[in-house]
Amino acid sequence: MRTSFLALAILLAPLGGATAEPFLVQPVEIVDRKIVFATVESVDRTVARTRIAGTLEELAVDEGDAVVEGQVLARIEDPKLRLEQIAVEAQIEALEADRELARIELDRARTLRQRNAVPQARVDEALANFRVIEARIAAERARREVILQQLEEGKVRAPVDGRVLEVRVTEGTVMLPGEVVAEIATERYILRARLPERHARFVAEGDTVWIGARGLATGEPVGRGRIVKVYPELDSGRVVVDIEASGIGSYFVGERARVAVDTGTRSVFLVPPAYVGQRFGVDYVVLESGEEVIVQRGMMRDGRLEILAGLEAGDRLRPVDADR
Repeated sequence: MRTSFLALAILLAPLGGATAEPFLVQPVEIVDRKIVFATVESVDRTVARTRIAGTLEELAVDEGDAVVEGQVLARIEDPKLRLEQIAVEAQIEALEADRELARIELDRARTLRQRNAVPQARVDEALANFRVIEARIAAERARREVILQQLEEGKVRAPVDGRVLEVRVTEGTVMLPGEVVAEIATERYILRARLPERHARFVAEGDTVWIGARGLATGEPVGRGRIVKVYPELDSGRVVVDIEASGIGSYFVGERARVAVDTGTRSVFLVPPAYVGQRFGVDYVVLESGEEVIVQRGMMRDGRLEILAGLEAGDRLRPVDADR
């Protein structure tokens, strides 16, 4: 039975100002949308690590900074490497001087050999000495390249384009090889939403998603996205979906936004707002007979109010008199 709103005398009172045509209540199939919060997530996360031991002399980034692949984030200095470089440079200079003397000695031995003034063994000895010095120079130069490479590895570089999520060290920190300097979110971001388990069968990759205002602001959707992944495992009774959308690159990782996901269709009654009134905080409609009936309204859809309870198919409604 329907619930009376006021006394019978009031319920059956005629509406003097109703002149519009009665509205016939009929069920309408609509797409049901579930509004949930989605969180901005990076597709991947990575870390920038040290490759040598030393002291963090310079830190060039902070949380939130955008970085590109190869950008120097920090610089590690090991004073011993600089000393080794100086020592190797001096050793190379000394060997180059020895090589010049060995070359002169070799040329002299060859000249004397041409005059038969010295045996061939003298020439062979001078040549061997020259080649030994050249080999030592090559070895020291290779050692110098290793030191220079180690100095270059003191520069901690960004492994990918992205944004710095966390810097875990400060200048002056003593670092060991492999320690994390910063955590970086890759440049590609998605919205990750969790829907109740009952909606799992309605969502699929490629479905359109309506995205609300940034943060927790309410209002009409401001953009659209597309479901790119539906995870096959439920998380605490919820199905997890990833949504790809443009314009979220400037969002904070972890920031939330409302999204509306289509979760199947259902039959509803949609009534123009002029046919629904409210008195003392209670919603009601007026039947063609003049009877007032309490209803429960839902959300606005395409300019009409969704009526959740109180009406039946075939009801004819009169507009609500605003002056009543």
